[in-house]
Amino acid sequence: MNNSLFDLSGQVAIVTGTSRGLGQYFAMALAKAGADLVLTSRDRASLASFEKEVHALGRRAVSLELDVKNQESIERMAAEAEAAFGQIHILVNNAGCNVRKPALDVTWDDWNHVVDTNLRGSFFVAQAVARRMIAKGYGRIVNIGSVTSVFGYAGLAPYGASRGGIRQLTMSLADDWGKHGVTVNCLAPGWFRTEQNKVLYEDQEWVDYLIDRIPVKRPGQPHDLDGAVVFLASEASRYVTGQTLLVDGGISTGAMRATVNRPLSSGNKA
Repeated sequence: MNNSLFDLSGQVAIVTGTSRGLGQYFAMALAKAGADLVLTSRDRASLASFEKEVHALGRRAVSLELDVKNQESIERMAAEAEAAFGQIHILVNNAGCNVRKPALDVTWDDWNHVVDTNLRGSFFVAQAVARRMIAKGYGRIVNIGSVTSVFGYAGLAPYGASRGGIRQLTMSLADDWGKHGVTVNCLAPGWFRTEQNKVLYEDQEWVDYLIDRIPVKRPGQPHDLDGAVVFLASEASRYVTGQTLLVDGGISTGAMRATVNRPLSSGNKA
């Protein structure tokens, strides 16, 4: 295998939502593959310690303020990122949020908060960065989706709508921008413990229920996503665009028991 296909040395990656959670793992995976980083958060100060970790790897990094619900903030971040490094090669569109409620309890503001952050925000960040990528004739955009991009779950109506939208948006942008040398793909994690959902994992009965439905019999660990994000950000994926890559332990197979948990008779008895 040609390892240079996965080498990101000399490239610059923006990773949104890097103050905590999976965003930091995505950023570190890219940095370990050689990329310099633009880190973003609504609270720039919250990025200080993580930026030091990136510098400790010998990579350059800048931290920028970004509110994905504010178009001026998006445009300012993109301009500042370009000014800092000259060219942006990779965007990981990770910033997101969730509200867990029965559908009948979802408010107008709940809906707007989730969909505006996850879907509208991702589009306008991609648009602002793609303008700059297109001018250079090269780019890799990785939109972060979810297993809810392809599966529906009760209690996650706004989130599922936003992540399903990310999958469709990815295909549309791939068609729009492919001729300019920009690929657009969706990385869709399955069930991972994050700051947003950690309370669920305190319920062992629910964890057992979840594990029973995952073919590899465990929830995801953050480093399970490292290879996928580097692949989609690198030359290894140069002919891959408009795709959704599920990293979910197989739960999207619709895993369920088709037999009971006991040996079945091999024939019919009279």
